[in-house]
Amino acid sequence: MSGVYIIGAGMTPLGKHLESSVKQLASDAVNAALADARCGLADIQAAWFSNTRQGVLEGQHGIRGQAALRAMGVQGIPIINCDNACASSSTGVNQAFAALKAGECDVALVVGAEKMHYPHKRELMFEAFWGGMDRELAAAQLARQQELSAALVLPEGAETQGERSVFMDSYAAMARHYMLLYGATQRQFAAVAAKNHWHSQFNPLAQYRNPMTVDEVLADRLVSWPLTRAMCAPMSDGAGALVLCSGRVLGRFGRGRAVRVRATRLASGVSRAPDDFSRHVGRLAALKAYEAAGIGPQDLDVVEVHDASAFAEIRHVENLGLCGLGEGAAMAERGETRLGGRIPVNISGGLVSKGHPIAATGVIQLHELVTQLRGEAGPRQVQGARLAAAENGGGFYDGEEAVAAVTILEKT
Repeated sequence: MSGVYIIGAGMTPLGKHLESSVKQLASDAVNAALADARCGLADIQAAWFSNTRQGVLEGQHGIRGQAALRAMGVQGIPIINCDNACASSSTGVNQAFAALKAGECDVALVVGAEKMHYPHKRELMFEAFWGGMDRELAAAQLARQQELSAALVLPEGAETQGERSVFMDSYAAMARHYMLLYGATQRQFAAVAAKNHWHSQFNPLAQYRNPMTVDEVLADRLVSWPLTRAMCAPMSDGAGALVLCSGRVLGRFGRGRAVRVRATRLASGVSRAPDDFSRHVGRLAALKAYEAAGIGPQDLDVVEVHDASAFAEIRHVENLGLCGLGEGAAMAERGETRLGGRIPVNISGGLVSKGHPIAATGVIQLHELVTQLRGEAGPRQVQGARLAAAENGGGFYDGEEAVAAVTILEKT
């Protein structure tokens, strides 16, 4: 058989793991993925490892994968370190897919692991977010993004802001520009967050499992208008891992629970007008993925997108072509992206409720979709799901993500 398949998926619970190291989190996720695939470390022929924060917070600036995986007995094989901001482990999947297709290996491991909670290094963690942008240009780019919505009349108290990262300021500026262009409301953004908090109550591995109403989301502490805390992804510790194999050896592991990778594509941004969202980096990646998979957005049954903020889900739903430009906010408010709706989005709880361990987020999105396509998601199961897509963005550059990854999976 041709093709590339995910045969094992594992992850840790997300949240604060103050007593666990990156090595321990990675080991837990890898062992879960190996058990799920019914294979051992000896079967793995190459590995991709993703982490973004160990350099800043622990001084582990290099060989992070060798340090984490050698500690659990991975030896002799190629270990490739992959740092592409929040899209790091999706990039690892992309590269493992290419190696498997090329015949460079037949069984590959992709790991993302992140530890973000160091109570005595909190200020350093917030400073590290600037590293996901061009440090030389970031301040000027953010200022230009904020100027795009200068004509928007803000409500009283909108300038009151709390502890936040530069990423939330960027998302808030994008959200205000979107409001100015399309007439979207803060309440519609809150509807997205409320949906994802409702979904996460059914995910035992989510960081937050308390459903919230739209009014409760709006009443939460303001971070950067129009975003309240409940509309923003938390900092998370956690890890995820996938075992992939080529069709050449799928028979060794069993086809029954394997999920085929129909396509995986990356894109970086292009110079465009600020309101030309047809050439948004996420849209470029989606179009490449659809072409490679031979499908369109109308064929998808379930989707996970990079909702680092509630507004981001709206943008990425539009990038994936699940609705027209400017229609995503109303679509969410109508309930079309809820479990049981026309196209369920972020059934896992999304980043805003499930959690966002930066480098691990990509493989964790795919963990959810694998679970859905196997029909093993329990009370959050999307019935009859056969085709799924994940959109994972990383970093910021000039008013959009610096990198976008779109992966399309198919039930076998």
